[in-house]
Amino acid sequence: MRHLLQWSMCVLALLVVTPVMAQEAEPAKQGTVKAEDPRESLVRKIASELRCAVCQSQSVYDSNSGLAKDMLKVVRDKVHAGEQEDDIRRYFLERYGDYIYMEPVMNSRNMALWAGPFAALLFGAFGLWFAIRNWYNPNTKSASKADKNSDEATSGDMKSRIQKELDSIDM
Repeated sequence: MRHLLQWSMCVLALLVVTPVMAQEAEPAKQGTVKAEDPRESLVRKIASELRCAVCQSQSVYDSNSGLAKDMLKVVRDKVHAGEQEDDIRRYFLERYGDYIYMEPVMNSRNMALWAGPFAALLFGAFGLWFAIRNWYNPNTKSASKADKNSDEATSGDMKSRIQKELDSIDM
């Protein structure tokens, strides 16, 4: 019983001391990390938004191809030269077209691609609405017209028959 109590105390002491020692070691680790150049984050942002021209769905920043490395160097040189972010993007857009952007851009040339699915959904909804309306009221126009014509014919026949019966009765 006494040994069990000593072992329990040792385990408890380790559980308490280990996190404290880890926290003390953490600042020493952080002090060794070198601060990143703020321009490099802009390079990373721009290069991550540009598509590698020879790779499949990889950004310039993530790709290991030679062309991507050259494009990353161009981005880095332009950022370090102080060019604006939009000017750097425009530079690549003029050379490679809309394909160079990882996210598709909305402009007048591809407006049909953006609006097409919504228009198709709208036409489909109208088509479905008309179909459901006709399912619930099949041949409403033709049925009502036929009923009206038969009612008129029936009432005309009925009136003539009633008149004939009344004429045949002698009072």
